[in-house]
Amino acid sequence: MDYFGQVQAAADAVRARIGDFPSTAIILGSGLGDFAGSLGAATSIPYKDLPNWPISRVAGHDGRLVAGTANGRRVAALAGRVHLYEGYDGLTITFPIRVLGVLGVKHLILTNAAGGVNTAFSAGALMVIDDHVNLMGRNPLAGENDERFGPRFPDMSEVYSARLRAIADGTSRTTHIPIVHGVYAALLGPSYETPAEIRYLRTIGADAVGMSTVPEAIVARHMGIEVLGISCITNMAAGVMSTPLNHAEVMETARRVRGQFIALLEGIIGQLA
Repeated sequence: MDYFGQVQAAADAVRARIGDFPSTAIILGSGLGDFAGSLGAATSIPYKDLPNWPISRVAGHDGRLVAGTANGRRVAALAGRVHLYEGYDGLTITFPIRVLGVLGVKHLILTNAAGGVNTAFSAGALMVIDDHVNLMGRNPLAGENDERFGPRFPDMSEVYSARLRAIADGTSRTTHIPIVHGVYAALLGPSYETPAEIRYLRTIGADAVGMSTVPEAIVARHMGIEVLGISCITNMAAGVMSTPLNHAEVMETARRVRGQFIALLEGIIGQLA
């Protein structure tokens, strides 16, 4: 079975369990999976029950697809993702995005836990991604292009939808949940960045850094899906603070902002059509 057939098989398995699939989907990053548990009238499918679906081995990634309701709208949440640093290739880590596209998803909200590069930020801030810098050394579209997914050379001049960013801004104002905007730099990982690397990232205009999201955003745009990106700044990057970085801090900060994060997502979802 070719890659398109594998994607189609997974999409068929999801439809068999859920029926008509929501037009909005969310990918939940490290420590942010609680949103999936907040959905009403939910159907949950473990990734291991879906054919060809990659399984994350990283703490904080539950590994399940949940379809339900939030703020009166149907939505699907993917609690957990896989990463290049786990040893997967670009086709594998973006497999869920391909499935979402085949299922008819129109709006995709990508979330992640990120390190703060901008010294004006603080741990716990929610950053709407305006643009990204791909420093992973890889592009998920490299290799043979399947026109059933999208064109050979997709435009990336507006990866993160201006319309959806405006909706996020309006939601921030009405809910009184503060947000910031910035550029997200994606590095391969899994080691955290050095202070010298953070100084370099700041020099080239990055505001936050992480190890995910960008391949998913590229593939989503390849399929014509409208994308919104939100980073939870779970820690300040190396050299900004004097303390060493660790994954436990990432998880703890994500838990601390859980309420604001869920409220912001619910507010945004309520305005999508």
